[in-house]
Amino acid sequence: MTPKALEGIRVLDMTHVQSGPSATQLLAWLGADVVKLEAPTGDITRRQLRDLPDVDSLYFTMLNCNKRSITLNTKTERGKEILTELIRRSDVMVENFGPGAIDRMGFTWDRIKEINPRIVYASIKGFGDGPYTNFKAYEVVAQAMGGSMSTTGFEDGPPLATGAQIGDSGTGVHAVAGILAALFQRERTGRGQRVNVAMQHAVLNLCRVKLRDQQRLAHGPLAEYPNEDFGDEVPRSGNASGGGQPGWAVKCAPGGPNDYVYVIVQPVGWKPISELIGRPELADDPEWATPEARLPKLNKMFQLIEEWSSTLPKWEVLERLNAHNIPCGPILSTKEIIEDRSLVANEMVVTVPHPERGEFVTVGSPLKLSDSPVDVVASPLLGEHNEEVYVGELGLGDEELRLLKSNGVI
Repeated sequence: MTPKALEGIRVLDMTHVQSGPSATQLLAWLGADVVKLEAPTGDITRRQLRDLPDVDSLYFTMLNCNKRSITLNTKTERGKEILTELIRRSDVMVENFGPGAIDRMGFTWDRIKEINPRIVYASIKGFGDGPYTNFKAYEVVAQAMGGSMSTTGFEDGPPLATGAQIGDSGTGVHAVAGILAALFQRERTGRGQRVNVAMQHAVLNLCRVKLRDQQRLAHGPLAEYPNEDFGDEVPRSGNASGGGQPGWAVKCAPGGPNDYVYVIVQPVGWKPISELIGRPELADDPEWATPEARLPKLNKMFQLIEEWSSTLPKWEVLERLNAHNIPCGPILSTKEIIEDRSLVANEMVVTVPHPERGEFVTVGSPLKLSDSPVDVVASPLLGEHNEEVYVGELGLGDEELRLLKSNGVI
């Protein structure tokens, strides 16, 4: 069999909760040997948001597939010795503890690269250096301080969080990019390096177009936005695309919470749309015929489309719009997504057997490599690979392993 893309790369995974585990899971799916190092009590998410008693939660299982698990109390002297050996044998080390936590264990970057000059040491924090450095960061805190919340929601409503985990998993993807770049550079230099990714920075990177619009405001109102009033900052604009082609979510029958289709009105699409909604005369009406003529009345334009769409189920609206090559997409609920046959066929919705839970459904790898296919394997049980790693790979004896356990080191 062809080796996986990252086969032979060993990752020491000292991450917990979501931002770090999402990154190391992607590395595992790409073929790296990811060894998740947990305190003897385990990653806290093993017990959080449980749907079944006394088994690992979906929160844990869906972020830790394809990994091995070892336990280690790094506060003990023997634990620090074993951690040193694990660092020496690893290509990548990833952590997302609070600022300075690893340093306080005695493992500064200088110490780590002394142990292993080739290691890539990646850290995920809430913020970069500066006044926010020691702030505690959570998903929505990163959204709040990265530009997402201030620009999400409707003009007359409060700032809103997005359902997409751009602060946690979004940062994880950025961390993977940095790690892979560092591994590639190591091929030329022979040296590892430090990789730092902050959640606020990652969210800001994903909000790049809003900073584009902040600068455009200096030259007048943003015509692509449906808002009537503009101050000195980018406003919340509901479901407007805010891009070169106006878009909006229009209601469909029978009017349920997700009975909507998002429609983009390109210049070439206006004529077929006007025909579909029963207003063919608008295609040639100077008040409606051009994008420039329609921009001042985007709200009215989408109201006309919605008067038509609200009489039809969203899948029929989708079919009719797609027949004319009009960009659109139905709002899919989580139930529709988990049951979507095309997502199952594309291995994006995957059923995974688990030794204690039975089966669970998870999101598969969005990275599709022709020579490195992904077989999603269940997350490990706590300390499942202690013997395999400590005895089989580090060469500890069976008796020492027993003592380490009885003394609370593992």
